[in-house]
Amino acid sequence: MALLFACALFVSALLLFWVQPLVGKTVLPLLGGTPAVWNTCMLFFQALLLAGYAYALALTRWFSARAQVLLHGALLVAAAALSLPIAVGGATAVVAGPPVGVSPAWWLLKTLMLTTAPSFFVLSASAPLLQKWYSRTRSGSAADPYFLYAASNAGSLSALLGFPVLLEPTLTLGQQGRAWTFAYGALAALVIACACVALRATSKAREEIIEEQVEADKREWRGSSPERLSVGRRLRWVLLAFVPSSLVLGATTYITTDLVAVPLLWIIPLSLYLLSFVVVFARVRVKRRVLAARVLPGAAVMLVLVYLSGAAQPAWFLILFHLFFLFAAALVCHGRLADDRPDAAHLAEFYLCMAAGGALGGLFNAIVAPLLFNTVVEYPLVILLASYLRPAFRRERGRLLGLRLGATRTASTRAAVENESRAVKDESHMVENESGDEEDEGDAFIEGLDDGGGAHRRIGAYDLLLPLSLGVLTAVLLLVVRQFEMGAVERVAVSLGVPLFLLNYFFAPRPFRFALGLGAVMLASALFAEQPGRTLLASRNFYGTLRVEVDGAETIHWLHHGSTLHGKQYTDESRRCEPLSYYHRSGPLGSLFAALRERVSVADVKQGSVVARPVAMRSVAVVGLGAGTTAAYSRAGEAWTFYEIDPAVVEVARSPRLFTYLSACSAAPVNIVVGDARLRLREAAEGAYDLIVLDAFSSDAVPAHLLTREALALYLSKLAPGGVIAFHVSNRSLELERVVGGLSADARLSARVFADKLYDPETGHDPSTWVAVARNDGDLGALASGDARWQTLDASTNKLVLWRDDFSDVLGVFKWL
Repeated sequence: MALLFACALFVSALLLFWVQPLVGKTVLPLLGGTPAVWNTCMLFFQALLLAGYAYALALTRWFSARAQVLLHGALLVAAAALSLPIAVGGATAVVAGPPVGVSPAWWLLKTLMLTTAPSFFVLSASAPLLQKWYSRTRSGSAADPYFLYAASNAGSLSALLGFPVLLEPTLTLGQQGRAWTFAYGALAALVIACACVALRATSKAREEIIEEQVEADKREWRGSSPERLSVGRRLRWVLLAFVPSSLVLGATTYITTDLVAVPLLWIIPLSLYLLSFVVVFARVRVKRRVLAARVLPGAAVMLVLVYLSGAAQPAWFLILFHLFFLFAAALVCHGRLADDRPDAAHLAEFYLCMAAGGALGGLFNAIVAPLLFNTVVEYPLVILLASYLRPAFRRERGRLLGLRLGATRTASTRAAVENESRAVKDESHMVENESGDEEDEGDAFIEGLDDGGGAHRRIGAYDLLLPLSLGVLTAVLLLVVRQFEMGAVERVAVSLGVPLFLLNYFFAPRPFRFALGLGAVMLASALFAEQPGRTLLASRNFYGTLRVEVDGAETIHWLHHGSTLHGKQYTDESRRCEPLSYYHRSGPLGSLFAALRERVSVADVKQGSVVARPVAMRSVAVVGLGAGTTAAYSRAGEAWTFYEIDPAVVEVARSPRLFTYLSACSAAPVNIVVGDARLRLREAAEGAYDLIVLDAFSSDAVPAHLLTREALALYLSKLAPGGVIAFHVSNRSLELERVVGGLSADARLSARVFADKLYDPETGHDPSTWVAVARNDGDLGALASGDARWQTLDASTNKLVLWRDDFSDVLGVFKWL
C-alpha cells in the first residue's frame, strides 16, 4: 500500500519539475529569452504551488474522504481536458509573442494561466493530499505518513537531473510535451488507485471515526480545540523553510557570478536542497541534531573565511565549501521541520507553511534583494540566519571557555564560570534528543511573537558584548597587518583566521552569540579590509551584478558582469581608443574588420580593363554592448547600432567617467537599442546591416535562443548582400563554435573560425574565439583565402550540432576537460 502511494507521489513530483523547464524553454523564443522570462515562470509556478497546497488544506478540512476523491478526480480530468498536451500555443511558428504595446510579463502570465495552470495546480496538491489519504488507511505507518514526502522529493530530484541529461538531448519540446501528457495519464491512474485503496480500507466504523476527525478538524480550525496550533509554531515552519530556499538561490548566484560561470551549475545546489528533504523525511533517521550542533558552526567559519578572503581559485575546490554549508544548513532546517511535524490532522497546513516559506525565499532573492542591495548581500545574511537557527549544544564543564582553569583561580572566577555554565545548560539541549520537542534560541525568537518576550529571556549582556569585542578585534587586526610586509595568505590567516578561530572555539555552543559574532567579523572585514584596486561603480538589477574597477595605479578600467570580463580600457589619453581584451586589433575581430574593408568587387569593364571598387561597409549591428569597445573600429560614413538587454550596461558604457569608447572613440554615429536582440532585430529593415556582430555568449547564462536555426534565419534576413555575421563564441565551459558550425552547415553557409590563444596582460590582450559566417567564401574576403588563422569549420573536422527553438543540448557541447 505504501509503495503505491510512494509511486504516485514520485510521478507527481517528477511531472512538476519536468514541466517548469519545459514551459520555460518553449516561451523563450517568443519573449526574447530574457532573465525576466525564467523569473516570471518561477514566480508563477511558486504561486500555483501555494494555491495547490491551500486547496489541499481546504479539501481535507471541509470534505469527507469520498467527497475529496470525487472532487479531486473531477479536477484531474478537467485539467487534462483544458491544458493537455503541454504546448504554449502549439508551436513557436504559430505564436508570435505578445502584441505590440502589451506587457510581456502580463502576456506570459495570461498564457501560462490558460495553458499549464490547470494541470500544474492539480499536481501541486498531490503531496499533501495523497499523504492525507494514506493517513486514513489501516496501514501500520498511516499515523505518520510524512515519510512519503521523501518519495515526492526523490521524484523532483529525478526530474531535475534527468531533464538536461536525458530529456533535453534526446527529445524536442513537442515530443516532451506529448511524453508529459502520457505520464500525466499514468499519474491519474495511480491517484485513482490510491483513492480506491484508501476507500476500501475504510470500514463503516472507520468511516465514522474519520467523520468525527473531520468534525474535530473543523472545530480546531474555528479555534475551539484546545490543541490548536500556535502562531509561533506556524511562523517557525515558515522561517525554517525560508532559510534553505533563500540560501540555495544565494549560493547559486554567488558561485556562478563570483567564482565560475558554468551553465547548469545551478543544478548541483538545487539537487542538494532536494536531497536534504529526502534524507530528513525518510524512514531511516540520522543524527541530524549532531550534525546541526557540531558541524554547522565549523562549516560556517570555513565558508566565511573563504568568502571574506576574496579567493577565486581554485574555483572548484572553493565551491565545495559553499555546497557543504548549503547541504548542512538544509539538513538542519529541514531536519527541524521534520522533527516538528504535527499530527497527520494538521498535515496539509504544515505543508502550506513550508510552501509559503519556500516562496518567500524565492521572492526575497529574485525580487526584493536586487532592489535593496547592489551586491549579493542576501547570501551572507542568510548564512548568519542559518547559523542562528541551529540547535544549541553544551561542552564539558571547565572547558566552556576553551581552557581548564587551575586551582589558582579565585572563588569569584569559579563562581562566574559556573554561572555561565549553568546559563548555557539552561538554554542548550542534548543533541541526542531527537524528539523535536525541545526549544532553543531560534525557537524562543519565534515563540516570542506569541508570548511577547520569549526571545529575550535567554539573551544576556555577554551575548552582545562578546561579539562586539570580536568585531573590534577583527578591525584592529585588519589595520595592523597593513603595516607589515606579508603575503596574501598570511594576511588572511592573521586578520580573519584568528578571530574566526576564536569564534568557533568559544562561541559555537550558543547560536545567538555565534551568529552575532560571525556577523561582527563580516562587518569589520567589509569596513576595514584593504582593497588592491578601487571600485568605481557597483550596481545590481534584474539582469545581474555590474562592477567597474580601476587598478591601484589607475591606468586601466575593468567592467565585470559577475565573474565575466565584459571590457576594459586604458585611462591614458594616448591609448584610450585602443580596443583591448577580446577585441584587440591583432586578434580575430581586428583581422575581421581589416579583411572586410579590404574587400573589392569587380564593378566595371572599361576598354578591356577590369576596374575593382572597394566594398563599402555602411552599417553595423552589434548584439551586446559591454564597455562599447567595438565602437573603436567605426569609421566616418558608417552607422552603428548596438542591441543591449541590460539598461545598466548602457549607463556604464555611456558614462565618460567610466569608459569613453562611445563618447570619444567612435567615428560614426552610435544608436543603442535596449531590449532583447532577437525581438528588437525584427524591427530592423530587411538587408539593413553589412555586418552583424553577436557578442552575447561569454557568460554562464548563454542565451540559447540566439543560436538556433530560427535565429540565424532572422539574422540572414537583416543581412545585406555580401554581408557577414560574426559570432563571439568565447566561453569557459561550452564549445559554441560547434553550434555555429552546425547552423552554418544546415543553412549551407560558409564559416571560418579563429581561436586566438594570446594572453598578454601587459598589452591588455585576452584569448578569444570568433566564427565568421557568410553566404559564400567571396563575402569573407581574406578570411577565406589569405589568412591562415581562420580555419574552415565543417563537419569533417568538427562534431557539429544543430540547435532549434524546440531543441538545444547544452551538455552536448560541454567542455569536460
